[in-house]
Amino acid sequence: MMSMANLSIDSSRLSDELQTLARFSDAEDPAVTRVVYTQPDREARAWLKGLCREAQLEVREDAVGNLFARWPGSDPALSAISTGSHTDAIPMSGKYDGTVGVLGGLEALRALRRSGFRPLRSLELLMFTSEEPTRFGLGCFGSRLLGRAADIVRMDRLRDTEGISLREAARSAGFSGDLETVALPKGYYSAFVELHIEQGPHLDRSGEKIGIVTAIAAPAALRFVYTGDGGHAGAVLMPDRHDALTGAAELALYIEEVGRTNGSPDTVATTGVFKPHPGAVNSIPSRCTMEVDIRDTDLASRDRAVARVVQRATEIAARRGLSVETEVINSDPPAKCDDRIVETIEGAAREAGLSCRRMVSRAYHDSLFMSRVAPSAMIFIPCDKGYSHRPDEYSTPEDIANGVRVLATTMARLAGDANA
Repeated sequence: MMSMANLSIDSSRLSDELQTLARFSDAEDPAVTRVVYTQPDREARAWLKGLCREAQLEVREDAVGNLFARWPGSDPALSAISTGSHTDAIPMSGKYDGTVGVLGGLEALRALRRSGFRPLRSLELLMFTSEEPTRFGLGCFGSRLLGRAADIVRMDRLRDTEGISLREAARSAGFSGDLETVALPKGYYSAFVELHIEQGPHLDRSGEKIGIVTAIAAPAALRFVYTGDGGHAGAVLMPDRHDALTGAAELALYIEEVGRTNGSPDTVATTGVFKPHPGAVNSIPSRCTMEVDIRDTDLASRDRAVARVVQRATEIAARRGLSVETEVINSDPPAKCDDRIVETIEGAAREAGLSCRRMVSRAYHDSLFMSRVAPSAMIFIPCDKGYSHRPDEYSTPEDIANGVRVLATTMARLAGDANA
């Protein structure tokens, strides 16, 4: 078994690289905005490829720009061990979401090489294209395609707000080829481990250093469009109204109630989009569009919550004299992390003298889709106050280095040592 004795993490270099990556942005420091296939995204990709080649890794990209950087093992016929995350960033976000898993994964490979470790299985770093749904409204489309979890016909129809298709945007960034070619074959990886900031307050509050993810929640995203009768706010008396906004507002309050009363501590329900039309103070809304996120680590519990909301949406429409259109935008099953990898992570953390806990991820990640092609698990590190998706998102260099150390040891043990 590999010892951590010779494993040295270059925390200073990693911190500098995280700061450098943050400068590829459409927002001013400390905020980061890096949307897929835009100029900052392209520049960040070129810079990252340079780092990977400098680390003597073999670099390739697929038809949507998923980036692979491989350290060949002594037995290349064996399936590889992989790690990675994403570098795209929603508007006005922070420096650590996703990027810790990419640059931290790179530093884990560099640290193993410096230690003299020689992997039996190949080790591979991934940078997934577009974990965030910012541009095309669908999160994780790079890993979805890799994990055969994407409807190719639907992907072909994706457009951004300017009407540019996913394929057109990919070509503009230098990526071409059929989306069907992106999928990984079964057995390509024997394990996938993602390092990530928690994006929640639990580790920060408890003072524990490492979170070991045992399950990943997955959302169902729904769109409801209520239609009623518009009119002048002063001329239509209250008994004659069919106000689309108030019907939608009633549903939004019920969605919150469902999140609190679904019978599962992991159920969460959020109305994230609420758009009345025409949006004038003196006009009764004739239409209101809302988009809803409902998630849980248990599929039956999540689907029970969805069914309750859909049923109530119809009841509200009938009672208020409205019509409602319901669309399921997306519905992914949750993922259970692999027991063997979870135990390996836990052993690595304890050997390093780091306090740890098993926990679930209520945010979903590329690991959710990688679990369809390989046994997968995640390593969480604390982030200050649990803040994420905002400019003051922060993890300390020490916490990041701890995560990288655990990741490197985990990968080494899963890969096997050719020196042994």
